[in-house]
Amino acid sequence: MRRAVLLTVLFLFAWVITPVHAESFDGSELRVSGGVFRDEHGREVVLRGFNVSGTAKLAEYRGLPFASTADARKSALAMKQLTGANAVRFLLTWAWIEPQRGQIDHAYLAKVTEQLRTFTDQGIRVYLDFHQDLYSRYLFNKDSWYTGDGAPAWAASGYPKESCGLCFHWGQNMKSNNAVTAATYDFWHNRNGVQDSFLNAAGEALKHVREALPANEFKLVVGVDPLNEPYAGKYDSGQNSQQWERDLLMPFYQRFRTKMDQAGWTSKPAFVEPLVFWNQNVDFFAEPGGLALVPTLGERFVFNAHFYDGKAQSGLLMPGKAGDGQYTQAFGTIRERAKALGTAAIVSEFGHPVSGNTSDKLSSVLKGIYQGLDSTSPGARWWSAPRGTVVSGSQWHWDTNYGRHRELMNDNPNKVMTEGDAMNEEHFSAVKLDAAGNPVLTIERALVDRVYPQAVAGTTLAFTYEDRAYQTWQQIPLPNVRALVGSAPFAVLVWDSNGGAAPTEVHLPESLRSPLVVSSASSTVQGDKLLLRGGSGRQFALVTASSGGNTSAAEAELRNWYVSW
Repeated sequence: MRRAVLLTVLFLFAWVITPVHAESFDGSELRVSGGVFRDEHGREVVLRGFNVSGTAKLAEYRGLPFASTADARKSALAMKQLTGANAVRFLLTWAWIEPQRGQIDHAYLAKVTEQLRTFTDQGIRVYLDFHQDLYSRYLFNKDSWYTGDGAPAWAASGYPKESCGLCFHWGQNMKSNNAVTAATYDFWHNRNGVQDSFLNAAGEALKHVREALPANEFKLVVGVDPLNEPYAGKYDSGQNSQQWERDLLMPFYQRFRTKMDQAGWTSKPAFVEPLVFWNQNVDFFAEPGGLALVPTLGERFVFNAHFYDGKAQSGLLMPGKAGDGQYTQAFGTIRERAKALGTAAIVSEFGHPVSGNTSDKLSSVLKGIYQGLDSTSPGARWWSAPRGTVVSGSQWHWDTNYGRHRELMNDNPNKVMTEGDAMNEEHFSAVKLDAAGNPVLTIERALVDRVYPQAVAGTTLAFTYEDRAYQTWQQIPLPNVRALVGSAPFAVLVWDSNGGAAPTEVHLPESLRSPLVVSSASSTVQGDKLLLRGGSGRQFALVTASSGGNTSAAEAELRNWYVSW
């Protein structure tokens, strides 16, 4: 009896002295509903982060994004601290999954899962990406100017000698390299069962990951991208690009969806990409696409687009910098295609070189792309036409090996690639290691550590963020709000609240960790999160830096504004 009493006292004592932690709402599984991602609390979730990483394209670490699990853990922590990312697109590659036909390398998959878990340990959601570029590295001779990644050697044999001719960018190989076009064509036509083999290997990989992850961590896995940047290689006689999407690409996605279900991924969507050339802004590369002839995708799929400003990267086709609203139309098209297909949108790759002869455009291009993700309107017109969903996105890319690689290009010991991404002379990584081995950004932090609505308790009606990192594109027409904000960064969110227990969560960048919040909802700050709680109905929040302006007058203007449109 005395022992029972003692245990009861100890239990009560422990309960009294245990610190109370804020209730967490972030570990639930996502689904697609009503054209957006929603969690188990009914909140609209926006995924923002990076691709992890281009190193997985290389042989240096045998198709893994990081040299070790310790490196992955260090990188995941740095990403969360420096950028507030809540999701990553995690690369893996067929060549390393199935190096010999019919033989799955579970040791590789075990390392993939270990590195993936360093992100879920930080509460960062993950969606897998079966990556390829130019079909396979094994199509390229050892002295080639270019290389690829994707298919294993056994699936890339017997093709003509590769040559892109006078190609000025590695992407031209997709249309000009006979070996690449022939192998890609054969994949889509399942010559010698090569597509069957890929699908079987992908199914085994998905099964391995599901079985290796604890249930609470598998909840943080959002879905999977079946194949990076699909293209036909060559079209059949009389076939056009949109017919190819309908007749060859979409059936492949349906087959992949079946493999997902068989592997225990039934509740996760497939993040399917249209023809890679569909939303190009370089006319001679562009082709119609966007799954336009597919009647619907539905909520077991996500419309998964990429966006790069090819004109800006060329150094010739866009001599100046990107401007306010420059990408509004392109991102509007992505929104429209997702809506027509009955699902959510994500832009799983976007970015611009951080080094090289067009890197002077970086700040303007990134600002413009994030503006396109955040809103349907340019900054100059946002206050009069602010409606629009916030689109999820993953920047290319997060490579802590940047500038430190030792990749034997096409396995050639005389071509050791050490600069940049070590892949076809690209320089896209937002991070590198400093002299002491610590992750540091290669990009101005204000461009990538941004205010964004991570989870909205209801439905987002409008959102904008003026980062002040490159020019000022937002023109505030409300004089008291303009005076209150001054020259500080600011964000505005308007939403229809569902009045639920889970709050609206907004990421706060380093520059706004002690914000001035003017809102119809009650607000609290917890670290890098602003928590907003309001009853049912339309709500607004302005987030900026503390100032000496007239808060009451600004709030009155906002209240009149947000109910008027």
